[in-house]
Amino acid sequence: MKHAFTAAAVVAAAFALAFLVLPVLALFLRVPPGDLVHALGTSAARDALVVSIKTSAIAHAAVLLVGTPAAYVIGRGRFRGRTLLLSLIELPLVLPPAVAGIALLVTFGRLGLLGGALDAVGVRLSFTQAAVILAVAFVESPLYLRGAIASFESVDGALLDAARTLRARPFRVFARVALPLAAGGLGAASALALARGFGEFGATLLFAGSLQGVTQTLPLAVYAQFEVNLDTALAIGAVFVCFGIVVLLALKLIPGWTRSVSLWTFRSASSPSA
Repeated sequence: MKHAFTAAAVVAAAFALAFLVLPVLALFLRVPPGDLVHALGTSAARDALVVSIKTSAIAHAAVLLVGTPAAYVIGRGRFRGRTLLLSLIELPLVLPPAVAGIALLVTFGRLGLLGGALDAVGVRLSFTQAAVILAVAFVESPLYLRGAIASFESVDGALLDAARTLRARPFRVFARVALPLAAGGLGAASALALARGFGEFGATLLFAGSLQGVTQTLPLAVYAQFEVNLDTALAIGAVFVCFGIVVLLALKLIPGWTRSVSLWTFRSASSPSA
């Protein structure tokens, strides 16, 4: 009976592995490496890559800049309504991408909630590259915030209290004690959020459109090229697979380099000169 269960488990694992790996292998086997490189050299692929890198970098930088201190305040704070706030932060995670795009459109579009005020000052967001940035930030920020909040919650409060006792200013406690101690979780959350934003499709399509060289990101280019040039679509898909591998490797390496953060950060933050 024991051996039968083990054999069944091995067969199930083999089927699961084949189900997950075969589509990825087929993506690379469908087009020879030479044709893959040629397809990536097309204007559609180049333009989409540039738009994706530019918009993802700006959106991710904004998410890190605003989200990290916000996550610190929420993670270390205990206040009324905190559970509701956390639920609101996580709400975009369960929204279908199309709903997220429509929500952004009726908020920032010309006829949206803030559209009149933006139009009055000459700002148009919908169907521009700024709309891509907003869409990417909207879908990736909850993923980063959730991980960052959990990371700051896990920081030993005694170390933060000790730094305050030694007259470390609030910003120095945050930057030199809390950040290094939460670095592993922050790095993992950042990598996952970046990957999520880089692959955003639905919200971008509805809020920003799919204009080549302007708002057409790599996921939108795959969709557009699927009906025009399958080889180009496969090549762009291969780029995503490679990007995913890099993200997964980064997630494996992050805990290792964060262990090298030593107590000098805490000592420097706790010095009276702080």
